[in-house]
Amino acid sequence: MPTIYRITYPNGKIYVGKDLTDTLTYFGSPNAALVSADFPPPDRVSFTLTKDILWRSDIASPREVAAQEVGFIRTLCANNPAIGYNRWPRFAAWS
Repeated sequence: MPTIYRITYPNGKIYVGKDLTDTLTYFGSPNAALVSADFPPPDRVSFTLTKDILWRSDIASPREVAAQEVGFIRTLCANNPAIGYNRWPRFAAWS
């Protein structure tokens, strides 16, 4: 069952992703260098993530799931470097 999820890191930043198989232990694939840069070694001793399912469907096609993922990334501003670790779609700050 396809899902869209949000991972929340200890610093409050988020990552939004999709999982076409609803695998409990899947926590996405954010850019490891971006995440690591925010957590020096002492902060890595105990590290807790939260995974929230934002959306799921029994009938959505992979294309529909991808569209939902992009929608949630934009709605939650997960692609804003101050808020999240998604880097696509590219964040456009409005002046």
